[in-house]
Amino acid sequence: MNAQEVEIRIIGSLSEIDAAEWDACACPEAVDGGRPNDPFTTHRFLKALEDSGSVGPGTGWQPQYLTARIEGQIVAVAPLYAKSHSQGEYIFDHSWAHAYEQAGGRYYPKLQIAVPHTPATGRRFLTRPGFENAGFGALVQGAVQLTENNGLSSLHVTFCTTEEAARAQEFGLMARKSQQFHWRNQGYPDFNAFLDTLSSRKRKNMRKERATAQAFGGTIETFTGDDLRPEHWDAFWVFYQDTGARKWGQPYLTRRFFDIAQDVLRDDMALVLAQREGRWVAGAMNFIGADKLYGRYWGCIEHHSCLHFELCYYQAIDIAIAMGLGTVEAGAQGEHKLARGYLPTPTWSLHWMRDPGFARAVGDYLEAERAAVEEEIEVLTEYGPFKRTEVEEQE
Repeated sequence: MNAQEVEIRIIGSLSEIDAAEWDACACPEAVDGGRPNDPFTTHRFLKALEDSGSVGPGTGWQPQYLTARIEGQIVAVAPLYAKSHSQGEYIFDHSWAHAYEQAGGRYYPKLQIAVPHTPATGRRFLTRPGFENAGFGALVQGAVQLTENNGLSSLHVTFCTTEEAARAQEFGLMARKSQQFHWRNQGYPDFNAFLDTLSSRKRKNMRKERATAQAFGGTIETFTGDDLRPEHWDAFWVFYQDTGARKWGQPYLTRRFFDIAQDVLRDDMALVLAQREGRWVAGAMNFIGADKLYGRYWGCIEHHSCLHFELCYYQAIDIAIAMGLGTVEAGAQGEHKLARGYLPTPTWSLHWMRDPGFARAVGDYLEAERAAVEEEIEVLTEYGPFKRTEVEEQE
C-alpha cells in the first residue's frame, strides 16, 4: 500500500467511531476478551475521559482523534488533542513555550498525541495488524500536515514506545529521552523473594517501612472488578481532590470520571484502600495491563508514617507478583522510588516544530539533555537497592 491510498480523517468525539473499530487498532490482542496491553488507549478509557468532561471544552484538551482508512476500513487511529496549555502531560515544554513567545511566536495551541493526564508508556500510533507500515506512516504524516496546515507551532507525541521513537525520526520528528522508575518482576514467587535480591541495608529498610505502615491502626485492602463499589470511589474522590489541589491547583479528572470507571473500567483497575476506625483514610489507584501494573493516583485524609510507600509501591509489587505481571510503572518523577526497588527506565517523546530555527534550537537542547539523562540513569542504577549481581542481570 502506498500513502496515496490512505485517507486521513479527524473526528471530534469517540462517539463517532465504533468501539470495536477503535480497539481493533488500539488493542487487537484483546479482541477475544483478553486484557489489553495498554488499558489507557482503549476506546472505553478515552471515552470515559471525554464523557466525564475530563477532556473537551474548558479543559485545554480538545479531541481531534486521527483515523486512517484504506478502502473505507479503519486501519489506524491516534489519540490526538489540540492543547491550549502544557498541563497534564508530564513531559515539560514550558521553557520552550516561553522562549518561542519571547521571540514573538505563538506556542499555543499545539497538537498533542497522548493519553491525557497519564504518564504511561504505550503505543501512540495505533495500527490494525497487517497495516503497521501504512498506518504508522499515514498517522505521522497526517499529524504533521495538520500542524502545518493550521499554522500551529508544534506537534508532540508523549510516552510513545522505543520503536515508535526510532521510526518517527525517519519522518522528521525529534526524539526526547526522559526517565521514570519502574519495578521489574524477575519471576518472584512472593515479596520476600524480591527482598532477597536487595542489599542487606535496603532489605532491612523496606521491612521496617512495611512494618511501620501496617501498624497504622487499621487494615489495607485491594479491590478490583466486581469487588469495587460506588462507596469506594466516594472515598477515593476525597483523597484525589486533596492531592490534585496540592500538585496541580485543581484535579485533572472530574468526579463523573470515577462513576463511569465503576461502570466500564472496573476490570482494568485495582484500588488499594486503607481503613481505620470505620472510615477510609488513604488510597492508591492502579490500572492493570496484560503485563504491567500502572500506579496512577494517591491521596489521604490522615497522615501515617510510611503509608504512602506501602499503598503506592509495596502493595503494587504485591499485586504484580500475585497477578504474574512483569512490570510496575509507578508514574512520573520520584527518585525516592529508587530505594523501594524501582529502577530508572528510559521513556520517550517526539516533537515536530513548524519553524525551522526553533526546531534547530530544540534539537540542540534535546541532544544535550539526552546525554545528561543517560548519565543520570547510569548513576542512579549504580546506587540502586539491589545486590550488584542483580543490577547487572536487570540491565
